[in-house]
Amino acid sequence: MPDTIVVQNSENEPVVFTQAELGWLPWIEPLPEAELNERHWAGLVDRSRAKSDYFRLLVRDPEVLEARTKTDKDIFYNTADGLPRAERELAAAATSRYNGCIYCASVHARFATTYSKRGEDVQRLLDEGVGADIGARWNAVVRAAVALASTPIAFGPDNIEELRGVGLDDAEIVDVINSAAFFNWANRLMLSLGEPSTKKS
Repeated sequence: MPDTIVVQNSENEPVVFTQAELGWLPWIEPLPEAELNERHWAGLVDRSRAKSDYFRLLVRDPEVLEARTKTDKDIFYNTADGLPRAERELAAAATSRYNGCIYCASVHARFATTYSKRGEDVQRLLDEGVGADIGARWNAVVRAAVALASTPIAFGPDNIEELRGVGLDDAEIVDVINSAAFFNWANRLMLSLGEPSTKKS
C-alpha cells in the first residue's frame, strides 16, 4: 500500500450533476506511469488507461483491475445482442445519479446522450433526479436500476414485468441488471477513493 495520503483542495469540486467532462482527484497517490511493469500493463488491459489517475490507483492490485476492466468492457461494449448501448449507459447514469456519484454520472450521461441523441431527456434525469419522466421505456430502465441500487432485494417481479411491458426481452433485462449492478459497485469504489473536480486531470 502507498505511504502517501494526498489531501486535496475541494474548491473545484462540482456540486451539481452535469454532462460536462470532469476531472477526478485521488485521495491516495496513484502509481507513477514510469513505475508500471508488465504485470501492471496487463492489469490495465487498455494501455491508454495509464493516463488516468483513477486507473493508475486501481492498478496497485492489477489482477483485480484486469477482472474489473474486462467485466466493464463486456457489459458496455459487447452490444451485438441485447440492450442497445444507450440504455446500458442510461442504467449506469441513473444508478450514479441515485448514488450521488457526480463523476460517474457525468461520464455515462454523456455516453447515453451520444448513443441515444436524447440529450434533453438525459439532462432531465440529471437535473430532476431518478423520478424524472423521460418516457415509459426509459422510466422502466431507471426504476429497475434504482431498485437494484437501493438494495438488491428491492428489485423484483414488478420491475421485470414493467421492463417486459415496454418491450425488453430476457437478454435485455439481464443487460439492465448488469449495467446497474456494476455501477452500484463502481460508484462506491470511486466515491471512497477520491472526488470529482471541475478541472480535468
